[in-house]
Amino acid sequence: MDKVARVGIDLAKKVFHVTAVDAAGAVVERKRLRRAGLQSYLALLPRGCTVAMEACGGAHHWARLAARLGHGAVLMNPQFAAPYVKSNKNDVNDADGIAEASARPGMRFVPVKAAAQEHVQQVHRARQMAVRNRTAQGNQIHGFLLEYGIESPRGKGALLRRLAEVLEDAENELPVEGRALLRELGDEFRRLDERVAMFDAQLAGVARRTPACGRLMAIPGIGVLTATALVASVGEAGEFRNGREMAAWLGLVPRQRSTGGRPTLLGISKRGERYLRTLLIHGARAALRTAPRHADRRSRWAVATRDRRGGNIAAVALANKNARTAWAVLARGAAFDADHAGRAA
Repeated sequence: MDKVARVGIDLAKKVFHVTAVDAAGAVVERKRLRRAGLQSYLALLPRGCTVAMEACGGAHHWARLAARLGHGAVLMNPQFAAPYVKSNKNDVNDADGIAEASARPGMRFVPVKAAAQEHVQQVHRARQMAVRNRTAQGNQIHGFLLEYGIESPRGKGALLRRLAEVLEDAENELPVEGRALLRELGDEFRRLDERVAMFDAQLAGVARRTPACGRLMAIPGIGVLTATALVASVGEAGEFRNGREMAAWLGLVPRQRSTGGRPTLLGISKRGERYLRTLLIHGARAALRTAPRHADRRSRWAVATRDRRGGNIAAVALANKNARTAWAVLARGAAFDADHAGRAA
């Protein structure tokens, strides 16, 4: 146990596989542990060991526990650890591969999130599901009404008003059972809408209590949702050396197919955090609509880009710029300046 310098853990729900190696990378021991046993094992390790895991369900919990016990916890994207798995894939080989991958000098690690960050992310995920269910419920109501020859308008409020009119109209061909079903579906639609509003209120409270969110929301195109999601995902953005790295992590840079010294750039890579990228691009579209009413340097650039390349490309370009600006705001604690003319982050 004293020779252990690095530990690779293949995480699971109940049974975990551990590979411990020394400073030279030689295997010291392999263990199969249950949840309580893994916690005891980490407590017995020499302080200062590197505990490596793939970034998956429960990984941040174990990383926080390892840090509290005096170890250095690192998380890796599973796709970066996979090339180091030798022979057939099984739990033991996975743990060996994780231990080996964590020692590579060029390995990219996932920042360990605090419990508060994970809570904010969970609120975002719960809201996302509620919005998806609300949309599905609304579409179902539209479809059911069309089966009786009744057209309904788009929009939450307009749909509910139309549904109330239909249910009160005794002259249409809706059967009694159909009226009861549509009334129940309308009630469920209202509950989902109230649920979304509740999550919005929670996120607005997080934004008010978090100074970093306030600084981010000064950037045109970044509101409560994007600001809280950014802080929950990247914290102070210390894992990125500059804004370009963060924009690349979000998938807002071109894909490359370069060889022989000839650079070939394609569409945006769409790698990384899809939810954040979606929020940034939607926010950029909103900012583009209001940009002509402003005379600052950033707004003039956005309008010129839209006129030259079109709305879609301009929206992605502005989202990229907002991501890089957000990195500067988070990493440097700086305030947003729309007329800032310094070199790109």
